[in-house]
Amino acid sequence: MELGKGNPQQIRQVLLFFVFLGGSSVSSETWRYSVAEETEIGFFIGNVVKDIGLGVEDLAARGARVIFDDYKPHLRLDLQTGNLLLNEQPDREALCDLTEPCILHFQVLLENPLQFFRAELWVEDINDHTPTFTDKHILLKISESTAPGTSFQMDSAQDLDVGKNGVQNYTLNPNLHFHLKLQDSEDGRKYPELLLDQPLDREKEPELRLTLTALDGGSPPRSGTALVCVLVLDINDNAPQFERSVYEVPIPENSPLDFLVVRVSATDLDTGINGELSYSFSHVSRDIQKTFEIHPISGEVRLKAFLDFELVQSYTINIQAIDGGSLSGKSVILVRVVDVNDNPPVVVVTSLTSPIPENSSPEMVVAVFSLRDQDSGDNGRMVCSIQDNIPFLLKPNFKNFYTLETESPLDRENKAEYIITITVTDMGTPRLKTEHNITVLVADVNDNAPAFTQTSYTLWVRENNSPALHIGSVSATDTDAGANAQVTYSLLPPPDPIVPLASLVSINPDNGHLFALTSLDYEALRAFEFHVGATDRGSPALSSQALVRVLVADANDNAPFVLYPLQNASAPCTELVPRAAEPGYLVTKVVAVDGDAGQNAWLSYQLLKATEPGLFGVWAHNGEVRTARLLSERDAPKQRLVVLVKDNGEPPLSASVTLHVLLVDGFSQPYLPPPEAEAAAAAPADPLTVYLVVALASVSSLFLFSVLVFVAVRLCRRGGAGSAGRCPVPEGHFPGHLVDVSGTGTLSQSYQYEVCLTGGTGTREFKVLKSVASNHRGSMINVEENSDFLNGFGFN
Repeated sequence: MELGKGNPQQIRQVLLFFVFLGGSSVSSETWRYSVAEETEIGFFIGNVVKDIGLGVEDLAARGARVIFDDYKPHLRLDLQTGNLLLNEQPDREALCDLTEPCILHFQVLLENPLQFFRAELWVEDINDHTPTFTDKHILLKISESTAPGTSFQMDSAQDLDVGKNGVQNYTLNPNLHFHLKLQDSEDGRKYPELLLDQPLDREKEPELRLTLTALDGGSPPRSGTALVCVLVLDINDNAPQFERSVYEVPIPENSPLDFLVVRVSATDLDTGINGELSYSFSHVSRDIQKTFEIHPISGEVRLKAFLDFELVQSYTINIQAIDGGSLSGKSVILVRVVDVNDNPPVVVVTSLTSPIPENSSPEMVVAVFSLRDQDSGDNGRMVCSIQDNIPFLLKPNFKNFYTLETESPLDRENKAEYIITITVTDMGTPRLKTEHNITVLVADVNDNAPAFTQTSYTLWVRENNSPALHIGSVSATDTDAGANAQVTYSLLPPPDPIVPLASLVSINPDNGHLFALTSLDYEALRAFEFHVGATDRGSPALSSQALVRVLVADANDNAPFVLYPLQNASAPCTELVPRAAEPGYLVTKVVAVDGDAGQNAWLSYQLLKATEPGLFGVWAHNGEVRTARLLSERDAPKQRLVVLVKDNGEPPLSASVTLHVLLVDGFSQPYLPPPEAEAAAAAPADPLTVYLVVALASVSSLFLFSVLVFVAVRLCRRGGAGSAGRCPVPEGHFPGHLVDVSGTGTLSQSYQYEVCLTGGTGTREFKVLKSVASNHRGSMINVEENSDFLNGFGFN
C-alpha cells in the first residue's frame, strides 16, 4: 500500500504485510517503509501510531523506542506525534554495497507491557555514481588472420549504483572494423564484446584506436569512457585451454592473508610468443579485486583481504588465460567461505530499571536485553543464564530477546546491591562465551522500626544539681537508609499523670541527650521513671520505646537534727543524777536524726564542753551520756554539758545540744533553780518583783511535784517493774507515723526510745521508754504535739 510520495529524489513507500507469528508480546505484522538514499535528515518516513493502532500518549507511557538489527540510529521516533523521522542521511552503497534490495531490519519496542513490532526500511538507490572502467587504456592484440565475426571480450565498467542506475548499455565510436555486442554475465550484469566486421590488414592499419563508452540507466544517465587500442598481430590460430572449466574451493573465513586459494593452469598449442600465457581476472567486481589476487605467470590465486562469512558467503571469480596472440581461454573459480566460530555472543541491554524498591512484587521487569551472534548454524545458537542464589530469573521472549525479572521479595537491609552476571555461550567449536554485568540497586522502604541499644536505661544524678544538667543519653538505630533511618527522640506521657515529667527532664530530639530541668531533692524525690520514644522519618513513621529510670544520689545537704533533748523550749532540760551513781551511770541520751541517706546520715557524738571535763562521757555511736567516774562532794551540783552531733558527709555537717545536769543526794532534794533564777533573785526587790516571786514560788512548787513524778517514772522504767502498764512499748512493726532512723547510727541496737503522750483524759502525759528490747533495727521516736505541756517540764 503506497502511503505517499515526495519530490523525485525523496520517494517513500510504506508497505504493510500481515504475517502471523504467534505469541502475545510480538505483533504478527511487519511494516515496510522505504526511503531514497541521500534523503535529508528529519525526512518523514511513516507514522507508528497509525500503523500500530495506539494512542499518541501510549508511546511515552509504554517506553516506545526503535531498535535496528545493526544497533545504529538510522531512524528516530517522535514520541509526541508517533512519526518516524530520518535520523541520518542514508548512503545505500555504504549500507549494503552491491546487495539489492538494501533492507534494514528494525523493531518498534514497547517496554511496559513488553511488545515488539517488526519493520523494514528499504533504502532505494539513486543515480549518484558514474560508471568507471578499471583500466581506462585497454590494449587488444588481434591477429590479422582473425576471421570476421570473432568476438573480443572487454572488461565491464563498474558502477556503485544498482538496478537501473547501474551500467545498462555500452557504445563504441563508429569505425570500419568493429561493432559492439552486449552479453549477460552469470551475476546478471552486462559486459561488452567487440565483434570483428571485416579482416584486419596489419600492413594497411597496424593499430586502431576505439572509444568505449558505458552508460547507466539513471535519469539523467551518467557515462564513463575507456580508450581501446587494437594492435594487429601476425596469425595465432590456437586459444588457451584451462584444465577445468570450474574450480570449486572451500576456504575458512579465518584464513590468513596471502593464503593460497587455488592454482589454475591452462595450455596453448601455439609456440613462441603465441604460446606464452598470462592469467588474469575477467569481469570481476571491485569487491573481488580487493579480496583476491592472481599471479599472471603461475596462476596462483591468493587472499589480499580477510574473509568474513557474516558479510559474504561465496565468491564467483571469472578468470582468463591470454596467449601472446591475444587469444584467451576462460574458467570460473567458485570460492565457498566456510564459517568458523569467530564471533562471541553480544549482549545489548535496551532497558534497565535501577534502583527498584525492596517491596517490589515478584515478576517485576528489571531489564530487557537482546543477544546477537553473527555466526551461523551451531556457531550462532546461544544459551543464556545468570548466577544462582539471587532473587532474579530470566525469561526468553521474541528473537533472542530476554527479560530479567524479580523472582522473590527483596530486602535492602540484607543486600542493597546486586551485580547480575549474564553469561551467554554459543554452541560452536570451540565455544565462545560472553559475560555482561548488570548492577541493580535496591531502594529502601521504611520497614524497620528504630531499635534502642538497651531496653531500659538507669541514670544517676546527684541532688541539688544545676538546671539543664546533662544526666545521660539514650540511643536507637534504624537499619533503614536515608530519611527512613533518621531517628527523632521524644518523651512519652508518664503512666502516672501525677508525676510532673515535663518539669523534671527534657530530651534533645536529635541525639537523645537527657537533661534535668530543675534541681532535684533526694529527700523529696529519690527516683522516678519514664518512657522515651524513638521515631524515624519514614512514611509511615515507625517507632519504639525504652524505659528510663532516674535515681537521685544523696548529697550531704541536711545537718543533724536533735530530737531529744528538745532545744526550742524557753527553759532548759535538767537531768537529775544521784551522787551515789556508779561510773557508767546513764544520765540521758541525745537523740538526733539526719534527713540524708547512707554515710551522710551516719551520726557521731562527742562532748564538746563540760563544767567538769572528766566527770561525764558521751558514747560516740549512740549519744548516751554516762558518768565517767564516781561523784564526789567537791563536784558542783549543777553541771552544764555541750554535746556535738556530726554526720559523716563530705564536708560534714553538725549540730550541738546543751544539757543541764543536777547532782542530788537523793531524789527528794529540792530542785535548785537554774542560774537565770539566781540572777533574778539577786536583783533589787520592788513591788512587781514581790508578785513575781510569789508566782514563781507557786510555779516552782508545782514544778517540783512534777519533777518528783517524773523521777518516779524513771526509776520505774529502770527497774522494769511497771513499764508495760504506764507507757506500753509497741510490738511488731511500728506505726507509719513514727520516724525511722534505722541505719543512721544514732541509736544502738540494744535500746529503743519512744516519746509519747497518752490520750483520752484531756491532758497529755510525756513518756520516755528506755532499754526496751526490740527486733527492729535502730531506734524509733514518736513525738506528738503539746508544746505547752512539755515546756512546763522544762524540755526544749
